[in-house]
Amino acid sequence: MTGVRISGIVALVIASMLWGTTGVTATFLPDGVSPLAIGAATMGIGGALLFLTAPRLSSGVLRDSVGRRWAAIGAIGVVVYPLAFYSGMDLVGVAVGNVVALGSGPVFAALLERAVERAALSARWLVSTALAVLGITLLAVGREQGGDAGGSPGLAGLGVVLGLVAGLAYALYTYASSRAIRSGHPSRGVMGGMFGLGAVPLLGVLAVLGGPLLQSPTSIGLTAYLALGPMLVAYILFGVGLRSVRSSAATTITLLEPVVATVLAVLVVGERLSALGWVGFGLVLVGLGVLVTARRTARIASTHLESDT
Repeated sequence: MTGVRISGIVALVIASMLWGTTGVTATFLPDGVSPLAIGAATMGIGGALLFLTAPRLSSGVLRDSVGRRWAAIGAIGVVVYPLAFYSGMDLVGVAVGNVVALGSGPVFAALLERAVERAALSARWLVSTALAVLGITLLAVGREQGGDAGGSPGLAGLGVVLGLVAGLAYALYTYASSRAIRSGHPSRGVMGGMFGLGAVPLLGVLAVLGGPLLQSPTSIGLTAYLALGPMLVAYILFGVGLRSVRSSAATTITLLEPVVATVLAVLVVGERLSALGWVGFGLVLVGLGVLVTARRTARIASTHLESDT
């Protein structure tokens, strides 16, 4: 395993840990704040900042026809993801909301690669993802058996559907950004261009629904953290990871997010998890271990490794 690939995996792991804090952070916001406003603030403000941290690189991606096409496709996912993710999590809880959204991401990402590129699904990916998806399924079931399930079954079902929509959106912008990077564009520029495009409609949603976020210094501080930590810093790291890791593998590595979110939900929010859920927790870790410790079977294209300078 090359040093570049290891550094990419480390970047993805750190990004996943930051993302895992989003659900717990959102629970400390006032009850009157819409989950749509939380999602719009997180990725709207954060996306604008991503663009502004690398305006030359981001503009270069948007001026190129190939880069612009993939950035626009990815921006659709950028807009849909936070609105569906935070709404779903509001209905089914932090642990299950994260599990459904992020757990479905690797499946959707692999299917996108298969549909667009006719990419074969490796045995390593199949084993690691099967273990991880089984694990997150047990996490979801274990949480339901072990604690407060939240609202009515109908609302919980809607929350699961929204989580799946978020998983598809996540896979879409992950795949699109990977394709833009592979076409020769620097990761910072791709992240800035794609999230900058997505920020425009999200900031419109924020302008309409975001008033309650300004109720107190605490809510302003929590919103700032969501925009700067799990969004700005995490997606810079995410772009670094995508330079040397395929999107299907990246989305499997980022299954660490629901694991972190589950632990925080149990320790901080008070959500409960049964023994079955903790078995699922372990399976996710085993699945990740299978993925990140196996040797590569194919060389990553040199365009993945292009410098951001």
